[in-house]
Amino acid sequence: MKKYIMAFDAGTTSARTILFNLKGEIVSSASKNILQFFPHPGWVEEDPSEIWSAQISTAVEAMSKISASTDEIYAIGITNQRETTILWDKKTGEALYNAIVWQCKRTSKYCRELEEVDLKDKIREKTGLIIDPYFSATKIKWILDNVEGARERAEKGEILFGTVDSYLIYKLTDGKIHITDYSNASRTMFFNINNLEWDKELLEIFQIPEKILPEVKNSGEIYGKSSSKFLGGQIPIGSAIGDQQSSLFGQACFKSAMAKATYGTGAFVLMNTGYKAVQSKHGLVTTIAWGLDNKISYALEGSIFECGSAINWLKDNLKILDVADDSEYMATKVKDTCGCYVIPAFSGLGAPYWDSSARGTIVGLTRAVTKNHIIRATLESLCYLSKDVISAMEEDAGFKLKELKVDGGVSANNFILSFLSDLIDSKVLRPEILETTALGAGLMAGLASGAYKNLEELSEILRIEKIFEPEIDDIKREEILKKWHRACKYSLAFAEE
Repeated sequence: MKKYIMAFDAGTTSARTILFNLKGEIVSSASKNILQFFPHPGWVEEDPSEIWSAQISTAVEAMSKISASTDEIYAIGITNQRETTILWDKKTGEALYNAIVWQCKRTSKYCRELEEVDLKDKIREKTGLIIDPYFSATKIKWILDNVEGARERAEKGEILFGTVDSYLIYKLTDGKIHITDYSNASRTMFFNINNLEWDKELLEIFQIPEKILPEVKNSGEIYGKSSSKFLGGQIPIGSAIGDQQSSLFGQACFKSAMAKATYGTGAFVLMNTGYKAVQSKHGLVTTIAWGLDNKISYALEGSIFECGSAINWLKDNLKILDVADDSEYMATKVKDTCGCYVIPAFSGLGAPYWDSSARGTIVGLTRAVTKNHIIRATLESLCYLSKDVISAMEEDAGFKLKELKVDGGVSANNFILSFLSDLIDSKVLRPEILETTALGAGLMAGLASGAYKNLEELSEILRIEKIFEPEIDDIKREEILKKWHRACKYSLAFAEE
């Protein structure tokens, strides 16, 4: 008898597998860290073979912990770090080069060149995105241009491209299936979100052969089955969805105007805009939320590049935290930041600034500033950056947000969520299950495999653990935001040549 849904959460710094029961409760999980490489300043890479081996080993471990068999699992749902780019040999499945991670800035110069030839509006109209190294297109071009023989082999159809979802499905099916879903396709910068096709004009601009691209499918449907040699039997693969869209789904933001923020390695705010693609005029991107039953739901998104990674910087680089979880306690040992502001632009600033030349900055330092002030200022910066994104979102959408659902590991920090509620002047809701990214992929796979009947049934699964409400007035809010924006100016364009 089937009991479980399996979710692969192929994140930026770890691979996790979670087994959920049909109530959305975690019954087993396993996790393994992924090593990142930084061969040059601003470059970020990972080993694709490690991504695969870590993911499949956590699946085996999660099953073995509760002696689950493949017959007891409805389906596998896959959610993944988006934009991260892998090119691999069509026959062997071996990668041509390391995975170029979404955080990587190696193509910044090429992106500036694209802006100089007036491609900005064309790319935004077709893809909903802005020109930035963040997205997959320029990463693919870099590999084709810089790995010996790659372009020639691509033209011959000997290699394949995929984001992490595509690569895992290809490996999991032993090379039989090469697909992606609408949500991941919409993050490449060459998928037309209006006619739902790979855009031939943009492919020509980026010099990407169409034959290397995966087929685009719904985010939730049965694509095929896993090879029995990996997990001891075949399991239907029932979903593939980018991690941020997956958490939007896992937070039951099924209707227009519902929004969530995920606080993980980076921070990402998404608002469901229904079946309409809303073009942003305030520095956000328009993206596909998911495809279900051949209907496309869209979202507005703001990406903040550093979140949990900024807290890790305090621990690993500055050595002023023993463990990341201590940050909340240390921040509350002081009543404010003593006039100090931290702008964690270690790899540029994302929405709504979109400045890849911005760099991490600390301003307002005096002899009175202690490590606790710097810790508090770092935590506050995550809320300020979120407020900037949400203000832009409200301008584009034309209404004020009533509530924001949050998830991700950093959302366990009560100080951050309380300060966030003050800044956005809205309720902040934290669910009982913070693993809503994995849950979203699992629920979508459950829907595809018949474990659930409809979205109404899924809505009942999400339960709220704590609600944070604003406690400061408008005057105080405006005062502190004005100082934050002044501090941000010192970070912008710092690394520009």
